[in-house]
Amino acid sequence: MRRVAGLIFHAPLGESRGERLVEEGRWAAALGLARRLRAAGVGEVYAVTPSAGRCPGGEGIVEFILSEASDFHFGKVFARQIARLELDGVLYFGSGAGGLLAEDDLARLIEFAGKETSRALFNNFYSCDFCSVSGARRLLDVDLPAIDNSLGFVLSDAGIPCFSLARTAATQFDIDTPTDLLLLARSGSGNPELRAFCTTIHPSHPTLDRALATLTDRSAVTCLVGRVSPVTWAQFESQVACRTSALVEGRGMRAGASAHVPWLRQSLMDDGPEAFFARLAQACDAAWIDTRPLLAAPDSFPPAAVRFASDLFHSDDVLDPAWRAFTDAALGSSIPVVLGGHSLVSGGLYLAAEACWKGRNLLRRLHPEPFA
Repeated sequence: MRRVAGLIFHAPLGESRGERLVEEGRWAAALGLARRLRAAGVGEVYAVTPSAGRCPGGEGIVEFILSEASDFHFGKVFARQIARLELDGVLYFGSGAGGLLAEDDLARLIEFAGKETSRALFNNFYSCDFCSVSGARRLLDVDLPAIDNSLGFVLSDAGIPCFSLARTAATQFDIDTPTDLLLLARSGSGNPELRAFCTTIHPSHPTLDRALATLTDRSAVTCLVGRVSPVTWAQFESQVACRTSALVEGRGMRAGASAHVPWLRQSLMDDGPEAFFARLAQACDAAWIDTRPLLAAPDSFPPAAVRFASDLFHSDDVLDPAWRAFTDAALGSSIPVVLGGHSLVSGGLYLAAEACWKGRNLLRRLHPEPFA
């Protein structure tokens, strides 16, 4: 019988408010995912983490594999577990991913992992958050990447056939920033553990509800900024009442190096954040901004504490001067601005399109059916 196991990689974060929120939310998602994998017939589910002590409630649901916290290399740790456990198939998840998957989705991933031929099925080939791999021992001959984002490129280059799941909220949502959890709480989505966790969080946000309200206004324009997939944009636009525009830059910035400087980032550096938001307010009524390609090169991200404080508009905790100036300018804008990372303009948009209609008595069917 072929041996298939689930591997959930969970990395503890720091002690800032935003980091604790994200870490605890990720573990709630992971714990719920592990329970569902077990119920679906996966006999072995492992949490790969530097500290099992920061993962409450996992006993009996997952087995813990301790990894080195310093100088973590995803590919080396991933290959080591495949070899040590003698796996034929593997279901890999970052701990913030998979919390919205339905039973049918999990069954498809499990069936895929049980096949004999070496293949890989990704939630997002261009930036992996989770995947199912069959013929997993073939990966032991591949130089796997330091981070999971580029796993699809590496396996494809090694000759392993790669496939992608359809883009939906379930496949694209990942808990990457505090904003993701706030959207999740407003949507009411997620596995039971994740929904229960969302009832315990009550951080205030100065712009999110106003930005959500804009999505139901037929006369308004919402602008999406950052690493926006055209597929996600099209699906988002079909579910909201407002018109949409997008400034798309930085796609693949974590999965592969590029010598190009995003045009928006250069404009922001040249003109400053006040001018940037003044122009943005002339072009739209609300904006959802993936700040990472605007404010940082792939190898120069500030600490998570800084990024998450910016996402929550906690300016006093944003110690990087450039990020603080941008955060203050966003908060001072005449339009509601929502800040986050790639997940905000990926899975977050699917949740926003759901959450915006809660409590609003507007017709949901806003677009005509295609004529056959």
